[in-house]
Amino acid sequence: MHPRQATVVPAPSWIVVLSAPSGAGKTTVVRALLEREPQLQFAVSHTTRPPRPHEVHGQDYYFVTPDEFRDLIGQGAFVEWAVVHGHFYGTSQAELRRILEAGKTPLLDIDVQGAYQIQRRWPHGLFIMLLPPSWTVLEQRLRQRGDLTDEQVRRRIGQARREVRWAWMYDYWVVNDVLDEAVETIEAILWSHRHRPGVGPTPGRLPEIPE
Repeated sequence: MHPRQATVVPAPSWIVVLSAPSGAGKTTVVRALLEREPQLQFAVSHTTRPPRPHEVHGQDYYFVTPDEFRDLIGQGAFVEWAVVHGHFYGTSQAELRRILEAGKTPLLDIDVQGAYQIQRRWPHGLFIMLLPPSWTVLEQRLRQRGDLTDEQVRRRIGQARREVRWAWMYDYWVVNDVLDEAVETIEAILWSHRHRPGVGPTPGRLPEIPE
């Protein structure tokens, strides 16, 4: 199944896209950024995966059934959508419009498939990939979650290695070794981007992550 082209929401400013392999700490970084950067507003995605404990519909995700998600695809409702770990995820045009009309900067927490779609259609995006300090640390973080089998951990690591091959299309890479340092680095990037756009993606450029 391939993502369907969707009409782009008019962009009066810019958006921030943050991607990371599973286990790199993206959710924690996003929460910290939202607390420290009042101009940012989280773009709530739709998903078909079941809610986790303490997740709130409309705040963490819009939880929908697979049939409901497919209906939204058919309506051209999504700016981007993808299948990740067997579940649908997507960002709606209505969600971005809501944030932009409020005068805020949307912060999208999406995977590389979604980021690729956004980058093709949104010239004002700032794309940041969050990376683990090493593959060993990433595996440790995944195992510490306690909700994944050995096979699932292996699959997540394999998926993470594939995702990092797309790091060249991001404007910046940030290693999440120490949380506060990673957040401060992204804050500095945001400040710089507000005053001077970055150089943009470079095909063929890839990070070197220690084993």
